[in-house]
Amino acid sequence: MSEDTSRMPYQLPFPKDAQEEIVIPNAVSEDERLWVPQAENVWFRPLCLNRSQGYWMNLLKVRKAGVLSRHRHPQPVHGFVLKGRWHYLEHDWVAEEGGYVYEPPGETHTLVVPDDVEEMITYFQVNGVMCYVDPWGEVTGYEDVFTKIDLCRKHFAEVGLGEDYVDRFIR
Repeated sequence: MSEDTSRMPYQLPFPKDAQEEIVIPNAVSEDERLWVPQAENVWFRPLCLNRSQGYWMNLLKVRKAGVLSRHRHPQPVHGFVLKGRWHYLEHDWVAEEGGYVYEPPGETHTLVVPDDVEEMITYFQVNGVMCYVDPWGEVTGYEDVFTKIDLCRKHFAEVGLGEDYVDRFIR
């Protein structure tokens, strides 16, 4: 009779140059210091800022109704709504609590939070750059993993966590 090894941990060493995992026990934290301001009544909570592959994963928290931003994605984006709801002016669907959204490369849209939503929180995984545009597609600004890291460093220093607090999210 052979020994049952189904609950035995992996016995070989992990690759020497493998990066450490990121574990965030309370990702939707009530500690406001962990939420980085992005605009008035808009914050993001970094989860993974991958500078080697150019993507970031964060929670977006919005406590205002109305237009948040108009932007274009040259790479895919994934979203999962944790609280509240939102929609894009360019589409007839609504992203609601518990809902998943895939945004294909080339998608340009205008994010709107409805008037009756007090707080919206959505998990987003964004690849590459996010280009802010006017209604005719002219670029007015951009975000990438490096601008996100810079915002985090500045914010975490200002709230007393230290600018290196962001390092735990960088891979």
